[in-house]
Amino acid sequence: MSNLALKGGVAMTSKKVSISAKRQITIPQKFFALLGFENEAECAIRGNELVLRPVRTNAGGEFAEQILADLINQGYGGKELLKKFKEEQKKIRPAVEAMIAEADDIAAGKIKYKTYDDIFGTEE
Repeated sequence: MSNLALKGGVAMTSKKVSISAKRQITIPQKFFALLGFENEAECAIRGNELVLRPVRTNAGGEFAEQILADLINQGYGGKELLKKFKEEQKKIRPAVEAMIAEADDIAAGKIKYKTYDDIFGTEE
């Protein structure tokens, strides 16, 4: 393994890995454990780099409180609340990805943009 310096002085550890005939790689054990990989990885392109990172199943705290408050207001509790919370939390990532895809299409001129009033209406 070798250490490289990135912009801003952040150290990066790297290791050369082989790519199989089926375009598969093996994540080095040290990286796998350090980053908390489980059974899925997210693959993204950043400039001319391929970024591989663990999939985070928890959408974080951004929406958790709102989801819980809404479900409690709907009368859910106990195990049923936990089940519904997990179902609702799984919907966040696809919704955000759809919003990003739509923004990309708008930026590329593929679809017409929408204004705030188009989405929410006017205050009349």
